[in-house]
Amino acid sequence: MSKLISLPMYDVHHPDTEALLATLRLLLSEEGLDGDSLIYSEPEDRLSHWQDSRLLLSQTCGYPLRALLPKVQVVGTFHYQAAGCEGFHYSSQLIVREADAGKTLADFRGKRVVCNSDDSQSGYHGFRSLVAPLQKDGKFFSDIAFSGSHRQSLAEVQAGTSDIAAIDAVTLALVAHHEPERVAGLVSIGTTALAPGLPMITSAQTSAVELAQLRRALKRLVSEPEWQEVREALLIKDFSVTHRDDYQPISDAAQKAAASGLVTL
Repeated sequence: MSKLISLPMYDVHHPDTEALLATLRLLLSEEGLDGDSLIYSEPEDRLSHWQDSRLLLSQTCGYPLRALLPKVQVVGTFHYQAAGCEGFHYSSQLIVREADAGKTLADFRGKRVVCNSDDSQSGYHGFRSLVAPLQKDGKFFSDIAFSGSHRQSLAEVQAGTSDIAAIDAVTLALVAHHEPERVAGLVSIGTTALAPGLPMITSAQTSAVELAQLRRALKRLVSEPEWQEVREALLIKDFSVTHRDDYQPISDAAQKAAASGLVTL
């Protein structure tokens, strides 16, 4: 039976993603999986894709993992070489226009925020936890917009249609390298708290043997010297086997923010 594989989350420069996919196909074949049966997918509906029983390997966000994907198995988590990343944890940069450099988050009370989506840990829930102590009567920002992607959030802050956005640290580093015009005129005024990074997942139907094969392949990816160029292009420096419980802090933080009175950002 064919199996699905995708890497939708940090696909800023697609040739680098394609190189990683080709490497994974080779490593998975060497670990005993049928590389020819792997179907690369660029899902329009990511949530449905992540719940597909044929899913062998993909990458999701920590918040959907905890809140929306109760049945998938966690394979592990990459470590990334980007400002705001430590071990398998990451954070987001609070991005504003250069004219607002030197301001603090508190100075953005009553301003306009843009987020990629309301199920994003990096763009929404991590930011909500940071804002929660500053809220008054369940409100801090005057308006919230949803852009659909971190790239578009950057564009909206640049254009002045929004004033601030929380941008995933890895996405920001990749965009700054490949598309520097997208960050021109923008600066960071802070970061969100560290949270477990974007997990690699597989279907609940994936066997224990296949799960072990996946983990061995990913460990080889980060340790074997012949793949150094592939992983460095995507800022990957290590891999940890992680489990669903490692992402409990994301659920705890979301509940704490809601309990403070800030039900929505």
